[in-house]
Amino acid sequence: MEEAGLGAATGSRRESISPVKGESPLLGPRGEQRSCGGVRKRRDPSPLGWGPRRGRAYPATAPSRCPGPASATMSHQTPLGSSVPHASCLDLWREKNDQLVRQAKVAQDSRLSLRRQQLAQDALEGFRGLLHSLRGLPAAVPVLPLELTVTCNFITLRASLAQGFTEDQAQDIQQGLERVLETQEQLGPRLECGLRGLWDSILGYSSLLLELLPALHLLAGLQAALWLSTDSLGDLTFLLQTLNGNQSEASENLLLLLKTWSPPAEESDAPLTLQDARGLRDVLLTASAYRQGLQELITGSLPRALSSLQEAASGLCPRPVLAQVYTALGTCLRKMGNPQRALLYLVAALKGGSTWGPPLLEASRLYRQLGNTAAELESLELLVEALNVTHSSEAPQLLIEVELLLPRPHPASPLHCGTQSQAKYLLASRCLEVGRAEDAAEHYLDLLALMLDGSEPKFFPPPPPPGPCIPEVFLEAAAALIQAGRAQDALTVCEELLSRTSSLLPKMPQLWEDARKGTKESPHCPSWVSATYLLQGQAWVQLGAQKEAISEFSRCLELLFRATPKDKEQGPASSGKKGCVSDVALQQLRAAALISRGLQWVASGQDTKALQDFLLSVQMCPGHQDASFHLLQTLRRMDRRDEATALWWRLEAQTKLPQENAAWSLPLYLETYLGWICFPDRETLLEEFQTSLPEPCDL
Repeated sequence: MEEAGLGAATGSRRESISPVKGESPLLGPRGEQRSCGGVRKRRDPSPLGWGPRRGRAYPATAPSRCPGPASATMSHQTPLGSSVPHASCLDLWREKNDQLVRQAKVAQDSRLSLRRQQLAQDALEGFRGLLHSLRGLPAAVPVLPLELTVTCNFITLRASLAQGFTEDQAQDIQQGLERVLETQEQLGPRLECGLRGLWDSILGYSSLLLELLPALHLLAGLQAALWLSTDSLGDLTFLLQTLNGNQSEASENLLLLLKTWSPPAEESDAPLTLQDARGLRDVLLTASAYRQGLQELITGSLPRALSSLQEAASGLCPRPVLAQVYTALGTCLRKMGNPQRALLYLVAALKGGSTWGPPLLEASRLYRQLGNTAAELESLELLVEALNVTHSSEAPQLLIEVELLLPRPHPASPLHCGTQSQAKYLLASRCLEVGRAEDAAEHYLDLLALMLDGSEPKFFPPPPPPGPCIPEVFLEAAAALIQAGRAQDALTVCEELLSRTSSLLPKMPQLWEDARKGTKESPHCPSWVSATYLLQGQAWVQLGAQKEAISEFSRCLELLFRATPKDKEQGPASSGKKGCVSDVALQQLRAAALISRGLQWVASGQDTKALQDFLLSVQMCPGHQDASFHLLQTLRRMDRRDEATALWWRLEAQTKLPQENAAWSLPLYLETYLGWICFPDRETLLEEFQTSLPEPCDL
């Protein structure tokens, strides 16, 4: 590229450099002489006839034009006190800008991180100093293209090093726009209009010189990037409509507006830029399509999300971003019922990206939807390993990239894979749900060690999803250990949980009231305390300690009956907050504890006490059929035929009714526990009881 000044063009271009004949943009009013570094006030009249002119910042002699390409080298050797200081300074400033751009690109290519950082920081300070020198002059059209270019380079490099936009960049843009307005003599009341008003004023002028348009469009691209990163979509839409000459004012589609925007091409002799307007436009298009697609995916607009994400994938997309886009496309296609295409995108995301968490988590969801449990669990195991590996991310480009314009992953986003402990919980809970008790027990123990390592856990639920509150993790771990036949380990986990909650036991009545009303968050939801006693009782059952088991079940019931809902009008699932337990869950807990204690009474031959517990469980939880079947068997064994027959008719009628899916869900530890106390063979008991009934007499 030629090392010429801004005025090194054809005669017609050079005539437009100085807006007033005989004036130089390097001299200020009242005899101030501008040098490359700032302003130097002259004490005596110049022998060359330079003197103050009313309201003018230019010399009184004939105009001296900026040198052309042939005289560029010579002009650099011209003393600053000569008749062409403005050409010399413009060339020097332009050469300094180009040198700093080259330095930034050398820094980008450097493989040594310290050297790269130092070179980039030096270039940033160089741009800062150069911009300070340029802004020390009164705003003039001949200097503005260079000044705006330096402003854009400074903003680009600063945002890149900071990995995001700040208020400082907005102020830099505003100062650049105000400098343009100064040349139009329109500064003043428009300062109160903000950035949007400034852009409206500047882009509305038909008298803007063509020399300013490339730099203004680049500055507009940086403004668009800033507004996109801060979700100021209304301002961004307005800016793009104005850039397009209001020809698309009726359209508010950002993607359409960005495609319509056509920044002017930079001329070959223009100052160097770190990033041109067209390249920035392509980055904005990809980032906007990606952001729009993610938002539509979260809100459920799947066809539109698919279109936006495909637009992002076809644009200027770096490999890490492309892997994210492929993951989002996999999620979209899975939800649209196209698992095979979704799997192809997820495989491409794993091959192309260095962050494997999101595609592995989405793959586990896909395999679960397909019913492939083995592949689902394998994906979750790989997810845990992937989150344990620290990836060395590539050094970001010293440009405005797509990553700078993307929001942090929303918890509902397919790109949010959580922490290693949350991934470990997903793996452990799925193993427990599908019956892999041994694997579940090991994963839960690993999870507890991970959670308790180094600090005392707080009993507050983490941000959903995924994951329950920490006490429920303890309870699920105990349930998994019991199911795996490791009752002693389950008792240890329960004792650990109780030791961390013993301080709450004296306050239990008030805590139950808070839990019932749902007015306070965990730890004021103490249902898991009674659940701990319930699991301890089952562990003692497995160890054959009947007396200890009955004692634990009784302690559980004592706590549970303190939580009897007083508000009868309250619905069955009134308290659905995270960390709290609904009334349905409390009823199921009571029924489970009564059935468990009743079974121990049966095992010890105390049918009368068992009958009381089974009867009370039916009264407390009428929809619990397992309680009814245990009660029927006990009545039959005690030869109480009339009561048994009435209960049999009721159960027989219920089995013929269509079964409705429950509108509520229970904690995983409670669902697991209910599976242990369910009646083994309901139909066989009904058939045996029916055969024992007397034949109806024919009249």
